[in-house]
Amino acid sequence: MNNIDEIQNTVIVTTKQMQDIEKQMFTQGMPVASLMEKAALLCSQKINQDYPLNQYLTVGIIIGNGHNGGDGLVIARELFFKGYQIKVYTPFAEKSKDLTAQHLQYAKFLTLNFVNNIDELKYCNLIIDCLFGFGLNRVIDNFLYDNILRVNSWQKPLISIDLPSGIDTDTGEVLGVVIKATKTLCLGLWKLGLFQSSVTEYTGKIEIIDIGIPHNLIEETINKSNPITLMSKKKVKEILPLPRTINTHKYHQGNLLLICGSCQYAGAALLSGYGAKSSGVGMVTLAVPESLKLTIINHFPFALVVGLSEIKDLDCLSLNNYDVIAFGMGISKNNLLLTDKFIEKLLTINTTLIIDADGFNYLLNKNFMDILSNRKSPTILTPHEGEFKRLFPDLDLTKNRFMALQKAAKRTNSTILLKGEKTMISHQGKNTWIIKEGTPALARGGSGDVLSGFIGGLVAQRNLTQYPIEEVVATAAWLHQQGAILAAKKHTQMGVDGVILAKYINKAISEIINH
Repeated sequence: MNNIDEIQNTVIVTTKQMQDIEKQMFTQGMPVASLMEKAALLCSQKINQDYPLNQYLTVGIIIGNGHNGGDGLVIARELFFKGYQIKVYTPFAEKSKDLTAQHLQYAKFLTLNFVNNIDELKYCNLIIDCLFGFGLNRVIDNFLYDNILRVNSWQKPLISIDLPSGIDTDTGEVLGVVIKATKTLCLGLWKLGLFQSSVTEYTGKIEIIDIGIPHNLIEETINKSNPITLMSKKKVKEILPLPRTINTHKYHQGNLLLICGSCQYAGAALLSGYGAKSSGVGMVTLAVPESLKLTIINHFPFALVVGLSEIKDLDCLSLNNYDVIAFGMGISKNNLLLTDKFIEKLLTINTTLIIDADGFNYLLNKNFMDILSNRKSPTILTPHEGEFKRLFPDLDLTKNRFMALQKAAKRTNSTILLKGEKTMISHQGKNTWIIKEGTPALARGGSGDVLSGFIGGLVAQRNLTQYPIEEVVATAAWLHQQGAILAAKKHTQMGVDGVILAKYINKAISEIINH
């Protein structure tokens, strides 16, 4: 990484990494008080901008006894100076750390309104949660548990500073109970727990507050371990294979084979074809049951279509001729053409292989998972959570989605794209990319088929081989999400089917290119 803004906006850290970075900052002379002032001042400016005084006159602030509480007291002070009517609830005032206690004393000197009961915040226009910061590792119980439930029941606009109180910073585990925020202002660097699927309903919209952490400290810290990176618009624009050279040709733009479809799931073949089309790949071959051949040709006159009626037809596919093979979209669980011999051949060829959907059912036969783990050529798996659980029954996504994904990618020596509201991509358990943006518009049959075809088309394009394969896969996933987001704006979240999605992926690409 060499761009400071990109580092600040895309690096995701664990609790230990953030603690190490802060420790180095303090060792190098940054006073803790100065960092607190800076972070809180930036938060108060953001809150003033997003929640103007004329609409949110009264603000209730819940203050803990640690440094997150100190941040909250500085925010309270600054909003007070701007004219907001502030009410402060401090359930652990007598146990405050020294710096927080100093801000508490000053807040009382300014005659801020301190209340003794959480219910006195009920009629505030806005609530700010500064109860616990990163690093919380104990279960919230007793009266505080009841307090948080009451706050959540008010359904007020609620901002959490750094992350909602009650979330494990790394795993996203709910520690008894969690503040349900409408917005989270994450301080300095993204915290891993914010991207675990278990916390989606609690974080609201998440935004980063850049507090000026020296980028060399960030790089030194993340280079000691496997980096976790947020996919960004800038990174996508860098990787997209455009513009093309004037003397290019179709095979230089990639040769992709899709083994897909069945009489039962003809639509999956069509949708994976639409996804491949959106990628701009030079050549596409669809291997489908003979009964689907004419239908596929009618939709894809630019593609080669191989109708399969016998096992010998699969032997004629010349699998080594393709840059990428995507296998499994709608092939059904009991396809008589797909013998164990063919699956073993598919897993041992010297070609990049993408496996999706029903393809996972065939992996679970015999020793195919072992063969997969020993492949020399790149392998990309694209499971949703249910498929992941079938492939890796010993890995629990509910406790730590990120850690389970890393272990699976390392075990299988592959790149795994785990679909979900926050899509994650891990390459051999080393480098991990996360897609921050998501939309329920993708919760519809066929969206995964489009994604598999689109990934195959991008990965097949040879001018992308300069980039690590997981970056190209993450680029495809980001554009897939953005296409759905754009489509939902036009067609609503309920109106985005696979055909519309494929078209709007191209609109997402167009927006990247032209801006």
